Amino acid sequence: MTTTKQKPDWAGEDWQSRLVNLLINTKPIYAVMKRQARRVMIKTAQKKGIPWSAQVQALDTPGIRALADRLTNSTVRYPDYYQVPFHAYAQGNLCWLAAFEAAPATYAVAARLWPQESLTPDASHARMRGGFLRILDEYGPGEVRDILDIGCSVGISTLTIHRHFAEGQHQPVRTTGLDLSPYMLAVAKTRDTKDEITAWLHAPAEDTGLPPESFDLITLQFVAHELPRDAALDIFHEAHRMLRPGGTIALVDSDPKSPALQSLPPVLFTLMKSTEPWSDDYYTFDVARGLEQAGFQAPVTAPSDPRHRAIVARKGS
Repeated sequence: MTTTKQKPDWAGEDWQSRLVNLLINTKPIYAVMKRQARRVMIKTAQKKGIPWSAQVQALDTPGIRALADRLTNSTVRYPDYYQVPFHAYAQGNLCWLAAFEAAPATYAVAARLWPQESLTPDASHARMRGGFLRILDEYGPGEVRDILDIGCSVGISTLTIHRHFAEGQHQPVRTTGLDLSPYMLAVAKTRDTKDEITAWLHAPAEDTGLPPESFDLITLQFVAHELPRDAALDIFHEAHRMLRPGGTIALVDSDPKSPALQSLPPVLFTLMKSTEPWSDDYYTFDVARGLEQAGFQAPVTAPSDPRHRAIVARKGS
């Protein structure tokens, strides 16, 4: 009988992981890894029909750059974990290139999920998002008036979750997108052409400044793997504070038990780890247990696609 591994061998304290981390911590080698990881991502996207360069060029306008200034909260103090290089950007998400490339990078992630099927970029992305929404429909709140999307990036996740609930209910749905990057928020605001989202908020997720018991649903979509576990726990506590009794927190992210992730070739997992500084923390973190420590009821965990899982937990009444 085959035993399911709890995490990939290349994460945590296994010898493979220690070797990869040693390479990453060697600056000349890390520089090569970072450049190669970026090339692989762009090449994969273009092979799948994602117009990477065209999308970036279309966004780089004076209007978007000015919008970032208007959305910036000058009182925000960036935590240390957010000021390290990741996603092959020296400034992490605190730069324009990261914001301009976020959408094609997101579609590239979805395009790799079903390699044996001839799906368009839009179809694979819709299928990836749909897996999460299906689980949320089954285990999430029955009634949703107010949604908070934490780590909203350029708003793809925010608009998707908002439209899903707004189209399925008769009452209005108010949705807020929250992120630490004003560059991401400027792109998100630009993408929100019909002003569907109530607010795009520049604030730390650990201390949002939002009122208690003000949301029915809080989501973290592909965010947890970018957090050290202490920050994740702080965010879970803050989410618990902001949710109404009976409200739901829902996460979707990489599944440590996924055979697709556990069987990644050494070159690919090495490149991936070079762009994800908190991957060891994430793959060895019991997220469900962390949610319970923050006061949530026992979560439900279910695979949402071949590489990702959804975790849904309720706040007690």
